Amino acid sequence: MINIDSNGKAKNTFDAIVIGSGISGGWAAKELCGHGLQTLVLERGRNVEHNKDYPTATKAPWEFTHRGQMTKQFLQENPLISKAAGFGEDTAHFFIKDKDHPYIQEKPFDWIRGYQVGGKSLTWGRACQRWSQYEFTAPQRYGYGIGWPIGYDDVAPWYTHVEEFIGVCGTRDGIAAMPDGSFLPPFEFNCAEAQVQKAIQQHYPDRHLVHARWAHITEPKPIHLEQGRVKCQARNLCMRGCPFGGYFSSVSSTLPWAKKTGRLTIRPFSVVHSIIYDEQKQKAIGVRVIDANTHAATDYFAQVIFVNASALNSTLILLNSTSSRFPNGLGNDNGLLGHYVAFHNYRASVNGTLDGLDDRYYFGRNPTEPIIANYRNLEKQDTDYVGGFTTFMGAYRQRLDDSRITETIGAAYKEALTEPGGWHVYMYMQGETIPKASNHVRLSKDQKDQWGIPLLVMNVGYDDNDEKMIKDFLAQSTAMLEKAGCKNIQQSDNHQAPGLDIHEMGGCRMGSDPKTSLLNEWNQLHHCKNVFVTDGACMASTGNQSPSLLYMALTARAVDHAVGQLKK
Repeated sequence: MINIDSNGKAKNTFDAIVIGSGISGGWAAKELCGHGLQTLVLERGRNVEHNKDYPTATKAPWEFTHRGQMTKQFLQENPLISKAAGFGEDTAHFFIKDKDHPYIQEKPFDWIRGYQVGGKSLTWGRACQRWSQYEFTAPQRYGYGIGWPIGYDDVAPWYTHVEEFIGVCGTRDGIAAMPDGSFLPPFEFNCAEAQVQKAIQQHYPDRHLVHARWAHITEPKPIHLEQGRVKCQARNLCMRGCPFGGYFSSVSSTLPWAKKTGRLTIRPFSVVHSIIYDEQKQKAIGVRVIDANTHAATDYFAQVIFVNASALNSTLILLNSTSSRFPNGLGNDNGLLGHYVAFHNYRASVNGTLDGLDDRYYFGRNPTEPIIANYRNLEKQDTDYVGGFTTFMGAYRQRLDDSRITETIGAAYKEALTEPGGWHVYMYMQGETIPKASNHVRLSKDQKDQWGIPLLVMNVGYDDNDEKMIKDFLAQSTAMLEKAGCKNIQQSDNHQAPGLDIHEMGGCRMGSDPKTSLLNEWNQLHHCKNVFVTDGACMASTGNQSPSLLYMALTARAVDHAVGQLKK
């Protein structure tokens, strides 16, 4: 039974509806409210407010019952979510338990989710490199994907729009493979990182180890202070929720900004069942919601709908949005909805030790890392695989090995414990993967979740191209560390399942041709123009840079277009 009260549609009608409150959903809300639209944000999880709902933000290690670890029982009950980067006793409240939203794995896929207002923007990695023109054009140039309907120049002003609002630190390096943006000052390299940078400059003139771009406020501008956010304190406890607003999240930035307009309504505990299509009007008219607690169904109505539930949930919602006009899912005339799902390849890493710097240390807990911009397959294909990879790098000092501590009791022992161990250097890859029709998700025909919605079936895996890229990364990164003077170098391929990178993309890709894509150049469904998809589902390829900044830029750009259409 649908829960529409006696006041009819009026009480449940808005100018715009946004499905999801994470990185892209928060930006949709900010931009829509800023343009004067009464906007409803639907979030399937609980409400989270900045500062108020960060219960572990300022806790010391000894204040946790298990010193940051999870119990054996919890780990046994949650083998999936407990593998996620940054997961622990201090952050568990921002991740869902495995049983809270089951799915079907035809191939292993670790689907990491955070169901609360703010979504995974509370726990994201915060890397904000711009895509280059190489990434937009490579799939078509090298024949491993369709052409993007947009290029770098279309997105560049929106990148700037986003960077200046959220606060991104970095340096302007003039690297074609990683375009410059509007940056705050970076965190400085430590001495070991600087030594590796110098060695790479000397031996690899086409490779650039530079400051990556990160969503951390290092020097607040008036726009950040107006948001109530201040300088990052270099605590590196970001995933607990930052009480200073030092890193960007929807909860600390875009949603409060939208709320100040008086045009924002947030409805938590709202599991979206489907988008409602009106066959007479030939457009979407609203969204059907299942209350997460009561399981009551309610319809909400709007002129424009933004789908930002994260790539796989957005695809699930569209697949479940069936009608006589769209029996296979909203906008799915070509049958491609749910196909061409891709991800980032994080399997490979190298590490080693570095001597000669034991009299040097560093200040604070730097929450950022240096980066080596992609140097593969740029102007031409120069390897036996397609695509490229970003290399994240860092150096640190561990605790002194207990075997080197000669004292065993008293003040001398305590003093010995304060002495750090040697320097360790690491590199890890973020590799592009190929979108393929065979990598897909679909709805189960016979299994449903606790809200009566079909479970999502995952069939996504690696291929030979990924294996070749891993092999090349390991060889090249090892060689660079050797040139930098590192010793005891070890290579690792962790063979983790897709999904653990938390960069799932595709399923409802952009393109110029409705026969091969679902969305046009403005992120509108080709066959239902008042529905926009601007999260990871829209991606036609994965590139090698972190995607979140692009989602935000595409969202702001799409809202601008949507508002223009509404005004007409």
